[in-house]
Amino acid sequence: MHTVYLSLGSNLGNGEENLLKAVTEIGKLIGKVVRQSTFHVTEPWGFCSKNLFTNAAICCNTELSPREVLTHTQKIERDMGRKKKSVDGNYSDRIIDIDILYYDDITINDPDLKIPHPHINERDFVLKPLNEILRQDTL
Repeated sequence: MHTVYLSLGSNLGNGEENLLKAVTEIGKLIGKVVRQSTFHVTEPWGFCSKNLFTNAAICCNTELSPREVLTHTQKIERDMGRKKKSVDGNYSDRIIDIDILYYDDITINDPDLKIPHPHINERDFVLKPLNEILRQDTL
């Protein structure tokens, strides 16, 4: 069994509903969700938008490989209506975004999959929810 940490964000439609739906799908396709942060409302990062984000972090146990987790997170994004991924730092509004933050203690540096996620420490909207669930380990 492997432990994977994911970051979720949404700034189109009802953010909380979108995140709850994504968490449900992650539980079905990737593995049991064992910890979930509260929802955090944040300003867009890396682009201008009038739409605020709703963000969260989750931890789940999975039997899947990192590549399989990526495939399933991208499927969830597509199934929920996400049409395009960010390319070369060009971000835009999105109904759902799911990023792999950590997978066990491994490092992957492929063009389409980087673990740990390379921008974790630059993004409070990732750090705050992630720290929240990491603290749950020590309670």
